Amino acid sequence: MSGTKGKIGRTGDGRPGFVSNISSLSWTVWKRNRDVYLKTYNTNLLPPLLEPILYLLAFGFGLGAIVSANVDGVMYIQFIAPAMVALSVMNAGSFECTYGSYVRMYYQKTFDAITATPVSVEDVIAGEMLWGATKSVINAGIMVGVMLILGPVLQIQLLSAYLAVLILVVAFIGGLLFSAIAMCFTAVVPTMDHFNYYMFLIITPMMLLCGTFFPTGMLPQALQTIIFLLPLTHVVIATRELALDHLTFASAFSLLYLVVMSLVLFLVAIYLMRRRLIK
Repeated sequence: MSGTKGKIGRTGDGRPGFVSNISSLSWTVWKRNRDVYLKTYNTNLLPPLLEPILYLLAFGFGLGAIVSANVDGVMYIQFIAPAMVALSVMNAGSFECTYGSYVRMYYQKTFDAITATPVSVEDVIAGEMLWGATKSVINAGIMVGVMLILGPVLQIQLLSAYLAVLILVVAFIGGLLFSAIAMCFTAVVPTMDHFNYYMFLIITPMMLLCGTFFPTGMLPQALQTIIFLLPLTHVVIATRELALDHLTFASAFSLLYLVVMSLVLFLVAIYLMRRRLIK
């Protein structure tokens, strides 16, 4: 794998430390990825723009047409639309910090080139995850825009407009969490093909079971407990309650969960990636 030497920070007692080596230079890595994104926006912008429209058409109208009863007190399209925002958050952060980061690390040798400058290994990893969170905000913002346009057209409240900004805040925190989880896998997989395990054994089950297409209360009690521990569940809860302007203790708890888990796994991801890159 990469032969990056990196700059090794040290703790006060002389032992190698990685937290102390994270600096504002991580934003230069973020800016580098942003510049690449802007140069290729024509291929990066269309998929997240069309995806929510297709989801809303297929599930909101197609499946929603045969769901006669309200779901949790709202129309099915109102129930599923905020979940599409949550899915865009998960997918953007996950793909950016698995396939995207692996290509930059292993094939393009971008990490090696960056760490030949004053930017440390820790800064590179932190910048990658910050960019993954930003991609989540971009994709969620596109979905929010679609909801704001379609709502009045369909004469349905898909989104509480004055809470839209808070949804983007949730998107950043949730995106950072999924970017950190993805980076942890990037730190341990031997080849890119092994990301299939992550996508099909973790991402797909969360997409199907974490309250996106139906309430988690319909699942067996034992499974509900497991589902409640998964990060997408809390992104869905916070996003849905903000979209419907129906805030409860559940959304406050979910936001706290996302913040704490994001910080913890952010540091875990840096530790694991640092161990892989510095040889």
